[in-house]
Amino acid sequence: MNSALIVIDVQESFLHLEEFSSLGFADYQARQTELILNARNAGVPIVGILHESRSTPAFLASSGWVKPMDWVPAFDVCFTKHVHNAFTDTDLQEWLDERKITRLIVSGIRTEQCCETTTRVASDLGYSVDFVTEATMTFAMTHPNGVVYSADDIKARTELVLHQRFARIVTVAQLVDERFKGG
Repeated sequence: MNSALIVIDVQESFLHLEEFSSLGFADYQARQTELILNARNAGVPIVGILHESRSTPAFLASSGWVKPMDWVPAFDVCFTKHVHNAFTDTDLQEWLDERKITRLIVSGIRTEQCCETTTRVASDLGYSVDFVTEATMTFAMTHPNGVVYSADDIKARTELVLHQRFARIVTVAQLVDERFKGG
């Protein structure tokens, strides 16, 4: 099965948001980098997705922050989206289909937002999806009732709703063993 690694919104914009937290960032960065480098070594294309918005200053094209974070290894191709999923307003599907890619490996920033939404749409479009939670990042959120959900809580919830419905939940180590070493 032909695979592609999708790296969603790992961009400078997030470093300029009030809700950005460095809690867990070093672990996320290490897992994301490990995933990208192993995919590259296995010949799996690396697809970058960037988010541009007209309503959030850090995501405005004119901000200069709609670019990969400086530690991110180079992408093979990059698409810019303006919605929460990587398909609706980009040529991602056409690019994947031209290359007969049928399995997507999803990683990036905001686990429950653009990563989860892209996973759901990809599944609906017929792609098999590996969701690499440890290579995603998010931030704590406060429910309108005042309950605070940690990033770990949100990641666990995302795994719960995606597992066996929209994606297979995997680790970087699993992918290295199964897909990147010919397994």
